Amino acid sequence: MRLKLVLLFASILVLAACHSVKLPKFPLPTDLLPQSQPIRPLADAKKALADATPCCTTFADFSYQARLPWQPQRFELGPGSQVAAINGSRSYFLSFTLPQDVKLPYKVGIKSELVGRSVTSSSYLFAPTVVQLDEAFQPIDSQDVKLCEYMGWTNNDSGAFGSVEVTDTRVRYLVIYSSAKQQSDNTYWEQSASTFSTTSSTTPTATTMGGSYKIQHGPEGVVWVGLMDKSYKQAVSKAVCGKAPQGNGLLNSIGADLGVTRRSP
Repeated sequence: MRLKLVLLFASILVLAACHSVKLPKFPLPTDLLPQSQPIRPLADAKKALADATPCCTTFADFSYQARLPWQPQRFELGPGSQVAAINGSRSYFLSFTLPQDVKLPYKVGIKSELVGRSVTSSSYLFAPTVVQLDEAFQPIDSQDVKLCEYMGWTNNDSGAFGSVEVTDTRVRYLVIYSSAKQQSDNTYWEQSASTFSTTSSTTPTATTMGGSYKIQHGPEGVVWVGLMDKSYKQAVSKAVCGKAPQGNGLLNSIGADLGVTRRSP
C-alpha cells in the first residue's frame, strides 16, 4: 500500500512538472519529511557529552519537579541538557514525579526519533534506560528499554517505540537516561520498499531500495515520554523488532495450523 502511494506521489510530481497543476495534499512517507533533530556526527555528539560537567552522581541529586506527562511529550536531549554520571555511564537524562491517582498497573510510552534525514550508516538514536524509584530515591526497577521501529505517515507516529510498566505501589519517581550498554548497542530498522532523502527542498530523490539496518545508539536525540495513550499502544503492538523468521512456505504454515503434515513430493 505504501509503495503504491509513493509511486502515485512520484507520478503526480512528473505531471506537475509538465503542466502547471496545483498538487493535492497527500500524507507523505516519513522518509520525505524533514527530521526535527539536527544532523550531528556521532563522534561529535559523544565528544560533547564527554566534555560536559555532570550535575548529578546519585538519583537523589536529580530534580523531580516535573510531573510525568499525561500523554507522551517531546524532549530534546543534547548540549544544554543536564548530565548525570551514574552507574558507570555519563548521560543526559529526564526525571519525573509519577502520578499517584492512576490505577496500577499502567504503562509509560516511550519513543526515540531517528537523528538524520534518512536511514544511513551515520544515523543514530537515543536509547533509554528507565529507572523506577521509591520515595527515598532508591531503585525498585531498572530496564534498558528495547526499541522497535514503527513507521507511520508523520514524524509524530513514527520512530523507535518501547514501553515500561509500573506495577509497584512504592514507585514515586521515574528517571530516563542511557546506560553504557544502551549507548554501545543498536536497534533493528527495516527499510520501506523505496526510501527518499530531502537533499532538495522541492524534489525528493530516491536513494535506496529495500534492505534493513542496525541503527547505532547515540548519547543525544529526541525522546518522547508520557503515560501510554492509544496511538502509542498501537505503535508498540505493531512495531518491527527484528527480521521475521524464515518459514517453510505458506502451505506448510497452513498445514501446521490445521495439524496436517504435508508430504514431500
